[in-house]
Amino acid sequence: MVTVVDRSHYEEKPFYKEWKQIIAQTKIDTTAPAGPLQVGWAKINITPNQPTPMAGYGNRRGKPYEVVHDSVYVRAMVLDNGSTRAAMVAADLLIVPPTVVERLKAKLAATDISFNQVFLGATHSHNSIGGWGDTITGELFAGEYNPDVVERIAQAMFQAIIRARDTMKPAQMTYWETIDSLNVRNRLVGEEGEVDPEVRTIQFTTKEGEKAILTSYAAHSTLLGSKVMQLSRDYPGLLVDSLERSTANFAMYMAGAVGSMGPVEKGKDDFEELVNQANGVKQSINSPEAIKETQSSAIIQAITLPLPLRDPSPRLTNIFVLRPWVFRWAFGDYPIYVKALRIGDVLMIGMPADFSGELVAELDAYATQRGLNLMITSFNGGYIGYITHDKYFNRDTYETVTMNWYGPYNGAYLQEVVRDIVDKFKK
Repeated sequence: MVTVVDRSHYEEKPFYKEWKQIIAQTKIDTTAPAGPLQVGWAKINITPNQPTPMAGYGNRRGKPYEVVHDSVYVRAMVLDNGSTRAAMVAADLLIVPPTVVERLKAKLAATDISFNQVFLGATHSHNSIGGWGDTITGELFAGEYNPDVVERIAQAMFQAIIRARDTMKPAQMTYWETIDSLNVRNRLVGEEGEVDPEVRTIQFTTKEGEKAILTSYAAHSTLLGSKVMQLSRDYPGLLVDSLERSTANFAMYMAGAVGSMGPVEKGKDDFEELVNQANGVKQSINSPEAIKETQSSAIIQAITLPLPLRDPSPRLTNIFVLRPWVFRWAFGDYPIYVKALRIGDVLMIGMPADFSGELVAELDAYATQRGLNLMITSFNGGYIGYITHDKYFNRDTYETVTMNWYGPYNGAYLQEVVRDIVDKFKK
């Protein structure tokens, strides 16, 4: 049941060679004609009719929420350029659960949008609905498993995609970045470490002047603590609502590289902190200092690639780990993959993890050198725990021990995975 940590370098392992074969064989169609860009959007309310377990904090032990502070949704945008169609889906959930993904795949099979063309993300609220985890660990963080909850979320995602597809209109895309270092902190090592301070935003504007926004930021959605038994989207919910009142007809949010990144708590209680955090991020989005790029290209390219990893080995200490079969018994055994979606000169890469914001800066620079604006998001529908900077591997912390499931060097390995994907999509 117990063995020792495998500290061999990732380049020495079979999974690394397997990844290199996968990426070498991956072909990106650069010859498909890109016609006028079209976009549609939709949202589906997934707030339960009665209290369900909440997901996010294990010390709640699966207790249901007591009241609804704000409703939770699934939101989708569908993009089309005449030759390629893709969807982006954001759920007001802790993660995009693998159980839901399996149901969504089945529903999409009969449509003109395959799962490989769907880019998934979550707001990462720790106060949203649970009941979707069918393993011991899943029930610890999300309460008692309920297949009806899984079906309801998957059906909402499917309906949002179809409604968005059926309402597409010609649109122009604009991408912009702003720096917000006031509302994010390194919660792992404090000032010793770095943060990812960029707010990344994509806006689509139709000929009628309607606007749809997707925005992403690295600060964890943990302003509501474990004692708050109210259903909520945390600060991303207030941010999206505020954007829809003042800036856009439709807005959605995806958690960025949230690993090791926390919000800056400012306020007399959790709910005042929500307001201050949302307002701060919104001010950054609307900052006159934002660097904006209107996209002249209507390129749409989407891929979903299997992500090989070393055998799972949850750590008990810095020396001893559980064997892979124990992990699969407690955590389940679902497909792991990485997703990428290029829209114009923006390359979105969805990771199956709480991917650390400390790993982003050099990847940003790498993509920029190759003519691409990089947007890394977490929670793509698979989940492998936390991916932190490798220099912290021996630290005795929640992120580096409890939530590190696949051994050392995964920070460097997944950075290489991102660079390999960038090279496939580079201009």
